[in-house]
Amino acid sequence: MIKGLEQHIAEFQQWREQISQALAAYRDWLDDTKSSDGLQDLRLFDMAETLRKDRLVVAFVAEFSRGKTETINALFFSNFDQRLLPCDPGRTTMCPTEIFWNPDEEPYIRLLPIETRKYDDGLAWLKSEPQRWIKLRLDTSSAPAMKEALHSLTQQKEVSLDEARNLGLWDDNDAGMVQTMQAKGKVDIPVWRHALINFPHPLLKSGLVILDTPGLNALGTEPELTINIIPNAHVVIFLLSTDTGVTKSDMQIWTDYIRNRASRKLALLNKIDILWDDMKTTAEIDTMIQSQVDITAHQLNLPPDSVLAISAQKALLAKIKKDDALFQRSGMGKLEQLLAQNVVAAKHEILSNTIITETANMIKISRRVIQQRLGNAREQLAEIQSLRGKDRDVVQALLSKIMADRKAYEASLQTFTQGNQRISQMGKKLMLQLSLQNLDLMLEQSRQQTGESWTTHGLNLGMKTLIHQTFALAEQITIQGQEIKRLAEELYKLFHSKHGFEARKPPLLDMTPLLKNMMMLEKLTEAFCKDAINVMTEKHFLVRKFFLSLGSQTRKIFEQAHRDANSWLQSVLGPLKQQIDEHKAELDKRTESLMAVHANLDSLQHNLTTVEQQVAELKQYAANLDHLLLSLILAAKKPPGVLSAGNTTDIPQPRVAPATA
Repeated sequence: MIKGLEQHIAEFQQWREQISQALAAYRDWLDDTKSSDGLQDLRLFDMAETLRKDRLVVAFVAEFSRGKTETINALFFSNFDQRLLPCDPGRTTMCPTEIFWNPDEEPYIRLLPIETRKYDDGLAWLKSEPQRWIKLRLDTSSAPAMKEALHSLTQQKEVSLDEARNLGLWDDNDAGMVQTMQAKGKVDIPVWRHALINFPHPLLKSGLVILDTPGLNALGTEPELTINIIPNAHVVIFLLSTDTGVTKSDMQIWTDYIRNRASRKLALLNKIDILWDDMKTTAEIDTMIQSQVDITAHQLNLPPDSVLAISAQKALLAKIKKDDALFQRSGMGKLEQLLAQNVVAAKHEILSNTIITETANMIKISRRVIQQRLGNAREQLAEIQSLRGKDRDVVQALLSKIMADRKAYEASLQTFTQGNQRISQMGKKLMLQLSLQNLDLMLEQSRQQTGESWTTHGLNLGMKTLIHQTFALAEQITIQGQEIKRLAEELYKLFHSKHGFEARKPPLLDMTPLLKNMMMLEKLTEAFCKDAINVMTEKHFLVRKFFLSLGSQTRKIFEQAHRDANSWLQSVLGPLKQQIDEHKAELDKRTESLMAVHANLDSLQHNLTTVEQQVAELKQYAANLDHLLLSLILAAKKPPGVLSAGNTTDIPQPRVAPATA
């Protein structure tokens, strides 16, 4: 049985909830064993929130009149038994539109006036400023009311040439705009810059977000779309039309905005129903369609199985009429299957490489700690058992030995404190270099290189300055990180040789992600600056917007690098600090126990029973943790849907009570 898009995403949501349960179970385990610390609790909470707010972003990109909006209607809104998003001839969405579900608010459309383009505020910031948007309530109980409200997405207005230029929307090379200006003395522009639709669709409730981007002009005039939003989509769907094939503007969109920027991409050859000729056999029609698919795959340099032939209009009609045969012929079933596999696979890979991996590493550290506790408890048990039938002199000798161990341990602690302080000072210096204040200085130097005239030449110089500074910074931070690692290694060796701690090497600080992300921005800038249209026309408005978008994305990259470096600093001595705390607690327990036995030999059996219970409890804690770690490792390998809905043993539930002797 072939699973549809809805079932795939529902299974992914279930898998994601099971991972959330695993995080909750681990947090409970830390509380039960008194092993938690503030930083770890905060990180686990952040990961749980990330899972709760996780989204699957599917971006639809195409030139006008390729059937993109009709495809979205057929995929997601056929249950209204009519077209929901406007896609009549000449009445399509005129602004980038995001469709999602936020249960904290009522269904709505938020529309951002096109006039906001006059200012330097980015879309990411504007989304946090609801007062800048026009809000329309969506009546989801009425399809006609929904359709009427959504037609606001198609609104255009006439403005003067100067106004169009001030908004950065005039293009001397756009024949349609030039003809309209010559005929009417005015220019047609969209009323809205961006739209947000909050809609309670089952797939959107599962975390799916749809991004609808209208045409080459919108992509070319809104750099934030091309630098940030589209590259961060989990799958990009590129639509073409069978009747036109891959046009010049199609190829420009593909080359400039998708080919090297999207990690997962599919091409759709829409409107195949124009090839449905009653005078031809089904085999002949299929051969023609496959030929079109092969040609398109070759032109886009894509594997043939990443190009699908569909009829969005027939698929919508088939869903409304419940015509299974027409739906299969439309090709939409194959699209739903491939889309589900790509979307779910992308998110599974991301979460497996981030949250699951990080949590599993935390659990491995906790496992070493609990094993250390268990080993210490067993030593204490053997120590107490050896005192049976012995007199106080033997107890006193053991007590003296422990006191000597404590004295030697305290001397090592002094060395640790000094080393930790030095590492802390170096860490603060390192983190300061990745701070946003330092980045702002770098961006200001880059802006000065760009110049006040906002030319592509200046933009290229400014970006090269920023990249050069970033590489120099990364090299400097790497050297500092190596010195911190060396100091930490000396402390690990000290406690291993003198106190039998686990031999461990702290991790390296990896600046590669920062450099790779910045190099990607450099490539985007080079492509922008080499674009013949941008070079010839020198769109100063667009260059400035592009630079501001670069700055916004650079800020995000540095924020992530700052978080990564901070996590690394915590991990350098974190395991050693845990072992130190555990060892001190164990010495305290042994001292207290032996002092009690020394004072009263009759208490020997009571202490023996207490330690035996501790050993049994620690064994159960260790078993629970091993089960939790195994479940996470399996979850990282299994695609969502493998874990059955009724099986609650795959992922441990929170609060697994330890066994007691």
